[in-house]
Amino acid sequence: MNKKKLFQGLVVGLLANIIGLITAAIVLGKLSGRSDDILTVLESAQSENFLGKLISLGAILNLLSFFYFIRKRQDARAGGVLAATILIALLTFLIRL
Repeated sequence: MNKKKLFQGLVVGLLANIIGLITAAIVLGKLSGRSDDILTVLESAQSENFLGKLISLGAILNLLSFFYFIRKRQDARAGGVLAATILIALLTFLIRL
């Protein structure tokens, strides 16, 4: 595997997760009826012990980027996205402890 392309896939996976996390926080803030901003939603998620679930929701965008790279036959980048997803899963597990 090309390490540069693997790293690019890892970065894409992490960025997709961050974008998904921000999107989930915005939607959750709007659904709360109080129009909370992103930081308020993340702080309340941390205090109410559902930050791991929110991070997991953000990982849904990794699925889209993974299948995009598979479809374009860029297996090294798809492997990087998979590695990012595994890292996010481990982070979520550590948060739950």
